[in-house]
Parts: sequence; C-alpha cells; structure tokens
Amino acid sequence: MKTGGILAAFAALAACAPSALAERTAESLNGDWHYIVDPQDIGSKSYHDDPESSRDSMWFGRNVKPKNKTELIEYSFSDAPTMKVPGDWNTQVRELFYYEGVLWYQRDFEWTMREGRTFLHFDAVSVRATVYLNGHRLGEHSGGFTPFEFDVTDKVKGGSNSVVVKVDNTRRRSGIPTQGFDWWNYGGIIRDVRLEVRPRTHVKAWRVDLADSLESLDAVVAMDSAVSNVAVRLCIDELGVSAEGVTDGDGKCKLRVDGCKVEPWSPSNPKLYKVVVKAGEDEVSDEMGFRTIKARGRKILLNGKEIFLKGICLHDEAPNGGGRVTTDEQVAENIRRVKELGANFVRLAHYPHNEKMVRACEREGLLAWCEIPLYWMIDWKNEDTYKSASSQAREMIERDIRRANVIVWSLANETVPSRERNEFLARLAEYARSLDSTRLISLAMEVASAKDCVNRLQDDLNTVVDIVAFNEYVGWYRNVADADRMVWEIPYDKPVVISEFGAGAVAGLHGGADERWTEEMQRAIYEANIRMFSRVEGLCGTCPWILTDFRSPRRPLSGIQDGYNRKGLFAPDGTRKLALETLKKYYETK
Repeated sequence: MKTGGILAAFAALAACAPSALAERTAESLNGDWHYIVDPQDIGSKSYHDDPESSRDSMWFGRNVKPKNKTELIEYSFSDAPTMKVPGDWNTQVRELFYYEGVLWYQRDFEWTMREGRTFLHFDAVSVRATVYLNGHRLGEHSGGFTPFEFDVTDKVKGGSNSVVVKVDNTRRRSGIPTQGFDWWNYGGIIRDVRLEVRPRTHVKAWRVDLADSLESLDAVVAMDSAVSNVAVRLCIDELGVSAEGVTDGDGKCKLRVDGCKVEPWSPSNPKLYKVVVKAGEDEVSDEMGFRTIKARGRKILLNGKEIFLKGICLHDEAPNGGGRVTTDEQVAENIRRVKELGANFVRLAHYPHNEKMVRACEREGLLAWCEIPLYWMIDWKNEDTYKSASSQAREMIERDIRRANVIVWSLANETVPSRERNEFLARLAEYARSLDSTRLISLAMEVASAKDCVNRLQDDLNTVVDIVAFNEYVGWYRNVADADRMVWEIPYDKPVVISEFGAGAVAGLHGGADERWTEEMQRAIYEANIRMFSRVEGLCGTCPWILTDFRSPRRPLSGIQDGYNRKGLFAPDGTRKLALETLKKYYETK
C-alpha cells in the first residue's frame, strides 16, 4: 500500500483512535469497585420513568451522599459490596452468575493535577457503558469488547474524585451481538481502566507499514487536532532509522524511509522492533513487527511465501474456571495450550479478544484472525445495527492495526444469506478496507448440509472476501461416514480456510467411536475430517472448534454439558482429550 493510500485510510482512524497499551505511562484504576445491582434501572430514572431525572435520591450517577440525618438518599455506594475490576460479575458473585441487566460500579480515587490533558480510558466494558465523573455524565459506549475513552481534563480535580459506570449487558434484537449466541454473556468492566495524561497537543494515532520492499517503510502520524508545522520524528534504533517531517494543515505527517533492511516477522521468527514517534512535546512508542500478507489465487502468501494456517479457535475465556481473561497468567496458559498443538494461527472468536492476548500471540509467533460479533440473528435492515457493527469494526482495527500477527479482519460468523445480509456485509467490508487495506478480509460462512455428499459452496459474498472460509461439522451434525464420501465444490479462485470443524466430548468419558460424547468419537471425527481435507481444493488452513471447553447457556444437557460447550481439545482444567494428539500429528505433516 502506498503512503498516499495509507494516509487516506488513516483519516477515519485518527478521528477517535484511543491509545494502545504500550504507548504511555498511566495511573491504573483497577482494583476493588463498589457495585449496586439494578435490574429495573432505577438508578437513571425517576419514579415516573423520566430518563436522567434530577431527583438525587435515586440517581446513581451523581453518587450523592446525605448532607444530614434527615435527607433521603436511597442508595449508598460506600456501603455497597465490592468486586474486582477488571472482571466479570458472573464469576465473581455467585448470585449474579446468570444475571443480565444493569449493574452500577463506583470507585473513589485520589488525583494530583498535572499539566496537559487527562483521559479516562476503558479497555472494554460489556456490553453498554454510561460513565460519570464527579457527578458529570461523560457519555456512553456500546460494544463490549473494544476500547473507549473520555477527555476529563475539565472534570477531574485535585484530591478526591468519584467515577461511576452504569453497565448493561441486556441482550437486544438490534444489538451486536444480538439476542442469541453460543457463549456466555459475561457482564461488567471486563478489562483494564486507567487515567492517562498527554500533552495539550498529542499524537492521536499512528502506524508504520512496509512499503514496496523489506527496505522501505511508510509511516503516518496523526495529531489530535488539525495543527500544522508540528515537528515529527520517527526512530527505529535497531534499523538505524531516524526520519523527520512536519504535520500538514490536517495535523498529519507522512514519512517514507528507504534503505532500512527490515527482518520480516513470521511465526518462525517473530521479530519485533522498538519504534518511537516524537511529535512536538509528545512521545509514543511500541514494539512492532513488519510483514506482508496477500492472497494470490488459491494461496496465502506471508512475506511472499506460501503458508498453511495450522489453526485453532478459542474464546476470550480464562482457563481453569472460566470468566473473561484479565491476567497475563491466563493469557500465558491459553497460549501454552495453543503451542502444544503445534499451531501457528489462532482464530480469536467471536469478538475482539483482550489486547494482552493479541500482543502475546504476536510475541509468540502466532498469526491471528480477529473478528466482530456479527453472529446469527442480525437485524440487517436496521441502520443503527449497521452503525454499531461499523463502530466495532473501526475500534477493533484502530486497536490492533500495528500488530504484525493480525492478518485477517473477520466481519461475521454463520449468517444466513439474504439480499439484506449481503448488502450489509458488502458495505461493511468496503468500510473495513477503507481503514486498512494491508490485511485480508474474511467471514465464516456456514455449511449446514449437502446433497448426496456433494457440497457446493454458494455465497454471494465470495466476491467481497479475500479468503473463503466456512464452518463444517461433518461427523457431528451429520454422519461421520459422510466424510470419506464428501465432495467439495468451491468455485472461487481464492484461498480456502475451514474456519470450524469438530465434535463434543467429555474429558475422561470413554467408549466406542460411534458413541456420542466420548473422547473416542471426537477423535474419530477429527481423523475422518483430516482425511477429507485432502479433497478440498485450495485448502490453505484449518481452524478446529475449539481449544478449550467454554461456558454457554445453550448447552444444558445434564451430566454431559452442564452449561459448557464440550468441543474443546482441553477440558477447562487443562485435561487433554484424545483428539488433541490427532490434530497435533496432522499439523506436524503440514
């Protein structure tokens, strides 16, 4: 992608891109927060259901305290119980395990006033958040897996401060995700919270990409406002890079660096460089890799060389008990399990995962597929639904645009073809490419049935995607004997990835290979699918479902599922199932 193309795409990103994890020092607001459960949302309504009422006795956002013993205030955060942030409420409070609705968080913090501008930053709140600081309503955010922030320079004060967050994880027909999905609807402030101080004029967004070759880089830096003649400097000491420029009238600066001889990032050599950007009084930095990813005919080319994606799907769920991933230790255990398979690729399903996971995968040499939660019963005709989808796509791309391991932006999973669906997703794909044309676009198509074991893939969105990906469950949702007779017809000259296949099994349950829920049946289904893969023309990768059993209320079978999807190769406690070795041996041959 040429510098001009990067700059054009970058304009939309720079509009509101929050800073990434590694860029600036910050003061964490993680820890114990008070909470009030509010199933009727009384904290933001009056007795007569007037929104945002000024009636202090019940308006939780103001965190009002009685001035004397006669004043009626019908809530008290200071007397309320606490839970940990980051974290979901479902696994922290037993009574809230199945709770879906409104819950209010509150925390006091001390602050020393500093020069510059102060931002209150959330890495993710599930699913909708309304944020208040010192009684002032800062705004709202919808989308439970992407970062957002507020400029609180004129709201924060020296000394004691109070932040209140209304969190609502109610499932909605027009929502993203919508009312039905096959994972647990964890609610809460599920990722880190921090206060960040930046110069009055500061870097809002930036990126560095390979240009025409491994010896050329294109960089774009965007300031937070349209300020011209700001001196910008790009430094990569290990490459001997020190390039300078100034911002234009839009507050952006583009730089071309030649002769830098980059060592490309790859799974076998996940090389990262420290990149520093100085702009006026501001300085940001990141650890970055550089690589190219292209689809050419029916091949995927990483750094110009054909690659087979030896993948596995996983959820953003902590091992050994579930709940959202919040710690480096949980990330490390999930990655250890991935590496045990011999995988080089992860499908981070079905929504943006914790940024800690994406970055750790980059350091460990794991390519990544990242997606937004357009899943099943989407309201394709609703313009507000599209706005939510496009916002979540933008926020995902903004956050991870500098991650070398991210090679696929995925826009949907198992959606039923229709004219409205096709128009919605084609429009969304065009928007995603306008933000970042250096990665591949895909989505997981659904294959539910085949006539006489002839499966002809037919989806009008084949013209929109760079990779044709589909989910198939031969052997689990149809007879396993069909695998050896299955004929796949994929009439598209594009790379093919099987984005899901697999079977359920209870760890430790043994029996015949034709007996449901046994490890032997799961292994037999893996073996049959692997034999079938040799007859899938253009196959460039497989991504079985799934690394570890995960919680889902759609799985109620007592004594077997007990609220878990059992298609994992690991049980939550790390117990290995027999199919794990089958997949591992297959990947050793690729």
